Amino acid sequence: MRPTQRPSTIRLLSALGGLLLVVAACSSSGASASAPAAQPSAAASAAGSAAAGGEEYVIAAATDAKLGGFLTGEDGKTLYIFTPDSANTSTCVDACATNWPPLVVDSTDTLKAGDGVTGKLTTFARPDGTMQVAYNGIPLYYFAKDTKAGDVTGEGVGGKWFVASPTGPLPSASAAVSAY
Repeated sequence: MRPTQRPSTIRLLSALGGLLLVVAACSSSGASASAPAAQPSAAASAAGSAAAGGEEYVIAAATDAKLGGFLTGEDGKTLYIFTPDSANTSTCVDACATNWPPLVVDSTDTLKAGDGVTGKLTTFARPDGTMQVAYNGIPLYYFAKDTKAGDVTGEGVGGKWFVASPTGPLPSASAAVSAY
């Protein structure tokens, strides 16, 4: 019985040893193959974004029957100005910026003026360090209650919020409020 037992034990140990080699080979090759692959792809992605110049944001002009021309940003949503702001200075922060999200971009992004937009598009640093877009130096914002392109529900809010005009001048608060 001994001679029959020995080949069985040898086969069992050989199979077990082979299995251990396969498991060890798979786990070590999987670890070394996936870790380096993840790092270069992240670096390549960052380099690709920088090389491509980031995203392009088009500021366009739209028209409302009551308001006339106004500026739009991403997804055609209306852009607003806040009359207490001054050139390249935003006074809308914290809770204000939650209700009136500033139009911000990354340093690698580019701005493009669409048809009918004749003013100058620039960026400036907000108090939180993000880069806000300005039109002729005036900071631009969205209104959280506007849900789709063409909504202008922020017009005249508090006598300080107005749609941004493609011609660029700040509206007079009294003129805009009296228009309604």
